[in-house]
Amino acid sequence: SDVCSSDLPASEFLDRFEQLLVVLLPAYEAAGKSYLTVAVGCTGGRHRSVAVVEELARRLREQGWVVRVGHRDLGR
Repeated sequence: SDVCSSDLPASEFLDRFEQLLVVLLPAYEAAGKSYLTVAVGCTGGRHRSVAVVEELARRLREQGWVVRVGHRDLGR
């Protein structure tokens, strides 16, 4: 997303987090796990964490993973 690509720390976080999940997800699947819950938070929970989660979900979906996103604090 534009928010994350223009913010170097957020962009680097996304790249590294994606790399970690790309390693973990097949291992979880091979172990018979049907889901992995990942939570991303920040102060307020309405800005950067939302953008990070949406971008991470987009990246994982592009790789064929089924991703369900929920934003706990977005409506508060």
